[in-house]
Amino acid sequence: QVQLVESGGGLVQDGGSLRLSCAASGRTFGSYHMGWFRQAPGKEREFVAAISWSGGLTYYADSVKGRFTISRDNAKNTVYLQMNSLKPEDTAVYYCAATSRASGVGMAPRSYDYWGQGTQVTVSS
Repeated sequence: QVQLVESGGGLVQDGGSLRLSCAASGRTFGSYHMGWFRQAPGKEREFVAAISWSGGLTYYADSVKGRFTISRDNAKNTVYLQMNSLKPEDTAVYYCAATSRASGVGMAPRSYDYWGQGTQVTVSS
């Protein structure tokens, strides 16, 4: 089992940047593929980015490709989401999630077993 805690959210202006972090408990962080999702008010939770257990594979939603970068540091049990060129439509609660290496790197929320509590990102126009 793994516990996830996100940080780094906040209020930023259109075109600004933020870096989200997700710290995982336990010594088996390298056993998990990791993902970032977001949920805006009144909308379903949507995929943002994912990274394989080794960091060798990354996946992005079309809406963030070229602006966001997912990375991980297994020695620090942490996954990051660098967000550049932020837009008002990026406003949402951002969640990190973990799924076992035995599973594939999924893009659907149902593919993930463990979730953080979320961190709010607000982009003002």
